[in-house]
Amino acid sequence: MRQAGRLVVAFSGGVDSAVVAAIAQRALGERAWAVTAVSETLAGRELEEACALAEEIGIRHELIRFSELDDARFRENTSARCFFCQSMRFDQIATIAALLDCDVLASGTNASDVGDHRPGLEAMAERKVYQPLLQYGVTKEQVRELARELGLSVWDKPAMACLSSRIPHGLEVTRERLRRVEKAEEVLHALGFKQFRVRAHGELARVEVAVDEMSRVLDPQVLGEIARGVNAAGFEEVTLDLMGFRSGSLNPVRAANAERDSEKEQDVE
Repeated sequence: MRQAGRLVVAFSGGVDSAVVAAIAQRALGERAWAVTAVSETLAGRELEEACALAEEIGIRHELIRFSELDDARFRENTSARCFFCQSMRFDQIATIAALLDCDVLASGTNASDVGDHRPGLEAMAERKVYQPLLQYGVTKEQVRELARELGLSVWDKPAMACLSSRIPHGLEVTRERLRRVEKAEEVLHALGFKQFRVRAHGELARVEVAVDEMSRVLDPQVLGEIARGVNAAGFEEVTLDLMGFRSGSLNPVRAANAERDSEKEQDVE
């Protein structure tokens, strides 16, 4: 990384981008920047945590504001949504990079991100984004080990994704739906849950929590607080997904694989 000259890291505040930013700061010092792209799909709490983390790392931090909702292809919410999102995001970050006289854009993509339905990776590849974790085959588990060795407070932070990932493909992404999801997820965060999602199926909210937190969510008092809070966020109905949290459970490839595996099991029976 020392050979990169001047470098900008796309900085979400998650453990992946934190590790890349920390290494960049150590390798390049004042020649490294972290840039967070702020839009409707980034929860306010995530932005606050990203700003605090950049200060913890000691890297210079810039914000750039844009709206994915300006692109009708993103709002349409097809399976290619992430391609349009990441295209806009890195084009915006490249604008700041040019102002800072930086030639290299870096991301926190890791080796565990490959193999799933990730059209956003195509957008980054088109823009020749530097992906050191992916380049050296660093898995998510190894990223966390690196983060702990680097002394980063987020080494065990649960993986997050942009708020639009809570809306099933084919259902338009709107500002109202994004804010409703954000408010609903703040309810679970306030109750102390660590790994969760609120999937927005129109007026119905499907709540996912990690399997190891399921016993707590089934407590009648807690369940009632979640139901009332998610209703207050704007959802008419609230359901609990008994399969628990699954990253990318709205992902079309993951869903297709699950259906295929189910058919195989039925054949065996």
